[in-house]
Amino acid sequence: MKMSQQTELNTIEKGGRIDHFLLVRKCEIRLTKAGKEYLYLEVGDKTQTINANLWDNFNNISGSLASGDVVKISGSMDDFQGSPQIKVTSIRKAKPSDNISPKDFLPKSKRNPDEMKNEFFTRMERLTNPFLKSLMKQIFNEKNFEKFSTSPAGKSWHHSYIHGLLEHTLEIIRICDLMCDIHTEINRDLLICGTMMHDFGKTEELSSDNTFDYTDKGKLLGHIVISAMIVNEETKKINGFPEDLKNCLLHLILSHQGKLEYASPVVPKTLEAIALYQADELSAKVNAYKNALASGTLSENKWTKFISLAATDLYNHGINPETDNSILPSGQAGSKTLFN
Repeated sequence: MKMSQQTELNTIEKGGRIDHFLLVRKCEIRLTKAGKEYLYLEVGDKTQTINANLWDNFNNISGSLASGDVVKISGSMDDFQGSPQIKVTSIRKAKPSDNISPKDFLPKSKRNPDEMKNEFFTRMERLTNPFLKSLMKQIFNEKNFEKFSTSPAGKSWHHSYIHGLLEHTLEIIRICDLMCDIHTEINRDLLICGTMMHDFGKTEELSSDNTFDYTDKGKLLGHIVISAMIVNEETKKINGFPEDLKNCLLHLILSHQGKLEYASPVVPKTLEAIALYQADELSAKVNAYKNALASGTLSENKWTKFISLAATDLYNHGINPETDNSILPSGQAGSKTLFN
């Protein structure tokens, strides 16, 4: 079977046939409670990552298999304690003649990348503060923007796909612009530039060559510190850049995860900082919950499995936003313009 003909993993029910090329996202030898070795695998396509353990006769492949490899797996869809799991009957590494690349398995944003690029730079042109505008143009040069626009916003939790970082940033910009319309005391340019830069360090924190994973620099420094270092260095190249403006922009980056226990070096202490933190949370969690629901609910009900990062399971109510108009104001039934 060619990869283009494969059924997406998240649509295969228990007992369904597996005859797929899949990307290895994790591969390690583990021990059962009885002390017996087995090969623990996490494999997936663009829609889902699933466990596929090998209990016997895995020595011939385990030594040559690594994260980022492509394998051909035959078997069937099973489940273990409510989570999908592949029951493997045969497995082999992909051959050159299969003409398959690990990048074929990396998910991409559903939004048009050219459309997002235009939206980003159009919004940048609306900046009125000359220092901030010069800084953003300096940082988001052609080379940097290319990397920024193709990076994921996370490894697995939210916007974890190609172009995800750009999509996530644009969502927050829209939310923050709305907050500035409501609360005119907020410095709009400062907040928007903080939004553009808050996750910029993920271009160096995360690698998306074969799989989404943390780089050595990312593990050692983290994207918050990387973003702050870039801003600190780039402001030195702009003659007369105000010190207070720089510090307020750095504060937005350093506090955008909201709490010390969430890895922010400081908590939000300005109007712009609290707006950015809450907008970031909103964008990230709605996307993460949406993706969790899209990955499937347990077959016997409308609930997902327990999601540790959300600290709950999620309910799929089945209400279709394209057809259900009961919550829209009178005269706006069926309108899509409210949220575009």
